[in-house]
Amino acid sequence: MSDPYQNSYHHSDADGYGTYGEGDQDGYGYQTDYPPQEEDAASDVTEGHDEDDQMYEGEYQGIPHPDEVKAARRAARARARGPTAADAVSELQELAEQYEDILEDCGHGRFQWSLFVVLGLALMADSVECFVVALALPSAEKDMCLSKAEKGMLGLIVFLGMMFGAFVWGGLADQLGRRKCLIIALAINCIAGFLSSFAQAYGFFIFFRLISGIGIGGSVPIVYSYFSEFLRMDKRGEHLSWLCMFWMMGGIYASFTAWGIIPHYGWGFSMGTQLQFQSWRVFVLVCVLPAIAALVGLTFMPESPRFLLERAKHDEAWMILKQVHDTNWRAKGEPERVFTVSQIKTPKTQDDEFFEIQSSTGTAFQRWVVRSLTLVKLVLKNVASLLARDLRLATLLMAGIWFTVAFRYCVFVMVCCSYYQFVMVCCSYYGLVVWFPDMIKHLQHEEYDSKMKVFYRERVERFHFNFSLENQIHKEGEYINDKFINLEMKSVKFENSLFEDCYFEDIKSTNTFFENCTIRSTVFYNTDLYKEKFVDCKMENTFFNHTKKGCHLNFEEQNDVLIYLVSFLGSLAVLPGNIISALFMDKIGRVKMIGGSMLLSAGCTFFLFISFSQATIIIWQCLFCGVSVAAWNGIEVITVELYPTSKRATAFGLLNAVCKLAAILGSFIFASFVGVTKVVPILLSCVALLCGGLLALKLPETREKALL
Repeated sequence: MSDPYQNSYHHSDADGYGTYGEGDQDGYGYQTDYPPQEEDAASDVTEGHDEDDQMYEGEYQGIPHPDEVKAARRAARARARGPTAADAVSELQELAEQYEDILEDCGHGRFQWSLFVVLGLALMADSVECFVVALALPSAEKDMCLSKAEKGMLGLIVFLGMMFGAFVWGGLADQLGRRKCLIIALAINCIAGFLSSFAQAYGFFIFFRLISGIGIGGSVPIVYSYFSEFLRMDKRGEHLSWLCMFWMMGGIYASFTAWGIIPHYGWGFSMGTQLQFQSWRVFVLVCVLPAIAALVGLTFMPESPRFLLERAKHDEAWMILKQVHDTNWRAKGEPERVFTVSQIKTPKTQDDEFFEIQSSTGTAFQRWVVRSLTLVKLVLKNVASLLARDLRLATLLMAGIWFTVAFRYCVFVMVCCSYYQFVMVCCSYYGLVVWFPDMIKHLQHEEYDSKMKVFYRERVERFHFNFSLENQIHKEGEYINDKFINLEMKSVKFENSLFEDCYFEDIKSTNTFFENCTIRSTVFYNTDLYKEKFVDCKMENTFFNHTKKGCHLNFEEQNDVLIYLVSFLGSLAVLPGNIISALFMDKIGRVKMIGGSMLLSAGCTFFLFISFSQATIIIWQCLFCGVSVAAWNGIEVITVELYPTSKRATAFGLLNAVCKLAAILGSFIFASFVGVTKVVPILLSCVALLCGGLLALKLPETREKALL
């Protein structure tokens, strides 16, 4: 018996297609059994029957034959293309139709659901990456003694990494393969995330978060491109929308783990004074788990057969499609069903200059340099092709929509937060839930500041302070021969005051400063009141002994569980929007879903004029997230459907990078409005949403379009 996998590949110069195996003129051959059997090896199923006597068992029940269903679907796709296009089908369209027919034969079942879970975990890792900094920062800033500028830079650098990663990994996925690039990207994210949890210095921590962002940046472009190429047309919109549920699950996972880990300071450990592993570092470490799970699952998943066909790897593509077919039908209780594909048309192999240098040509390093430069050239060439005549309009429209979707989040965030919060949150454009933990904390601080006590011209002499001082301002006071021993100072400021013959020992301070004070004959022993906390002060005969180094803040302060609860509610609020978009994506279409969601979100922006209490913020968060998620789902679905296989991941990565760039630009353009006015940002947010919604209505509908 001949080897069934050794199929010849004949190239035809006449039509620009190669023929894989032999078949009919449609280029999609079927046969009664594959691989060929011996004459005496007939199946038990057909034993005792003549071919002329066989009859479709559903004929008497009025059930249409599967071939009739397929023919009806082909006719519907031809009608969607129009009469002119149906008569002159392009080579690319013919390949797309053929691949659609193969996926229909393979069915939808266990294989797609297994891949759904694995890729969902990768998408979940992307979501967790956006939440981890916002949830860990309130505790990390205490441990690392971060200034406002450093906190803003931390959020910005992570986001820059994700932007760069989306562009790079999207381009590479169209050249090297979806699975391979996703594995490398997730591995980088896992390693960098693990190392960042142990980084003690701010510089190392921000460096590893940058690398982690570059790695996870490739998740979204590759995941959607990868999964869409295993879905037939009537399942694509629904299941890509269901896939978005994992982004919600990532937010819930991050919120619950932060809630359960960070407040428990005893979960950390220390190794001397050089390595301190606090509970927030445990949380950062746990956030790597979804990426690790996705990485393990991907080792059992195959490459996209649609990509392999594009790279002329016909045998590998056939084997994977057969695996999909057998896995699905075996799970449905029909293991006897045979994969009947005997030929697959493929596009003519283009001279892409991505050649393999012979081992005798130059050194290994020289060969690597040439391959790398060639790969960069191909990626940039693919990016430039997105602005070719046939794709220019779609690319510009999609770029405008992605830009406005990200831009509107930044405009809203700046309404109520401080500058560093604004920069950090805008950089987590995916949802307002990333901002709300800091927003709640901001409101709590405002309430805390409103209860501040102010003392004027008090004179205290020979007094022993052994109790904590909190939320106080002392102006023009005089402290003579006083002792401040074993106490905590939280949010305390001394202005224009005199300290003479005083003694400070074992002091822990939080946000405590001395401004324009005169300090004479005073000793500071074992305190964290280092000289930077004395602003424009005059010191005479003053000594600092055994000053504590670093940031020694009050680690016993309890974290407000409301911060984590708000993040959880914000993530859970998208559940109704996700369900509705999944159920109706293929019914009402992608364009109406995007446009309608963005226009409704524009109306929701006016709720910002309502009072900014904590309850109002939470209600607004849930409403906005629930409405706007449908637009995100529709944008991601239509992006993979507008572009051909050779450019799909590249286009998705570029548009995803544009989205992140919009958030970064918004953070700088509107920073001047922070704390000044709310009217202008709200109006700009509404305009951005309206423009994005109107642009979406100009897009072509793709729900009955086979993937090119």
